[in-house]
Amino acid sequence: MNDLVKQLNATIEQENRHVFDMLSGLGKAIYFPKEGILSQSAEAKAKAKKFNATIGIALEQGKPMHLKAIQETLSAYDPKDIYPYAPPEGKPELRKAWRDKMLIENPSLQGKTYGNPVVTNALTHGLSIVADLFADEGDAVIFPDKNWENYELCFNVRRGANIVNFPLYDENDRFNAKALREAVLAQKSKGKAIVVLNFPNNPTGYTPNAEEGNEIVAALLAGAEAGINIVAVTDDAYFSLFFEDSLHESLFGQLAGIHPRILPVKVDGATKEEFVWGFRVGFITYAAESEKLLSALEQKTVGIIRATISSGPHPSQTFVLRALQSPDFEAQRKEKFEIMKARANRTKQLLDSGKFDDAWTYYPFNSGYFMCLKLKTVDAETLRVHLLDQYGIGTIALGETDLRVAFSCIEVEHLGELFDSIYAGVKDVEKVTAK
Repeated sequence: MNDLVKQLNATIEQENRHVFDMLSGLGKAIYFPKEGILSQSAEAKAKAKKFNATIGIALEQGKPMHLKAIQETLSAYDPKDIYPYAPPEGKPELRKAWRDKMLIENPSLQGKTYGNPVVTNALTHGLSIVADLFADEGDAVIFPDKNWENYELCFNVRRGANIVNFPLYDENDRFNAKALREAVLAQKSKGKAIVVLNFPNNPTGYTPNAEEGNEIVAALLAGAEAGINIVAVTDDAYFSLFFEDSLHESLFGQLAGIHPRILPVKVDGATKEEFVWGFRVGFITYAAESEKLLSALEQKTVGIIRATISSGPHPSQTFVLRALQSPDFEAQRKEKFEIMKARANRTKQLLDSGKFDDAWTYYPFNSGYFMCLKLKTVDAETLRVHLLDQYGIGTIALGETDLRVAFSCIEVEHLGELFDSIYAGVKDVEKVTAK
């Protein structure tokens, strides 16, 4: 075993044995080489004042070599901020800016110990890092029955973990914290669970309120007190898009430092928050009582990045950083938030009008990009195909009854026509199936 691996593992085990036990086989084996090309190049960057013949980029007149055909579209940026490799952990200025933003938006982090966000290639990459570091074959990964399908690919297909689902809503259409608690406590014989909390939820657009949030935290705490090591992952992909009286913070803040057997991991990004889906800029952040432990986890995370994508794209990190530093950033984001809120409110107004009640109900939603219809009379996939073929309308079928509608991409004045058309499609399918 590499000496650096031994050192990292010894640090984690010494600082928190429970966190060490959470690591997968790969998580225990991974490290970021400190004596490789990158470290030697970093040393040369600081000391090689005459010639620096280390890292594999090309220079011209002291600047990164580039093509005019590309630079002319990026003339607002210095070549040094877009062409060289970004560090595997991400641009230092961007990491700091995102950490500062996290604290402003999550006051519950005040006084807590949490790490410096590591830049990922957006949310899926962050989740896949979590899977690599913590999921072994047979480990339980717990998340609701209404979920993003990529969880199964990340945790089950790639890592062989067992997916454990529980109903998202209880009989009162609240978050089913009781079912979460039961799912966690059912892992007592294994002594380990990975819990993924995605709010606003994809596909339903639901975020719990403060009371429900406390119940979620209590459910995980009950598992920890029962001797279960819990990797608590907050998938905050749609963070900040909270339109009603729900939690407006990530549960990461409440979970930070709550119990030695709970390791909070925040996965978030600029992707949806700043409306830059194609930029692929995300972050992964750990919370723990020990700075040494946080450093060791971050080094292992950077090791995973180095072994897979090497580093994230530099231009998009620079673009996001410039946006965060802009004095107009918050005002511009607020403007887009209000547009999204108006679409969500109009959607709820239409659904509550009563005109569609014979065709569907809908799952509670208060945030994010989506909402989900629960169809009463027709099969969701049959309706999806019919809407596509006959009306030119795209929706997502989930199971037999659920149809996901992304109000985020429909202008507010067109939402009425959208739901009228979906309703007409239901009636079409009803006629066919009645024959």
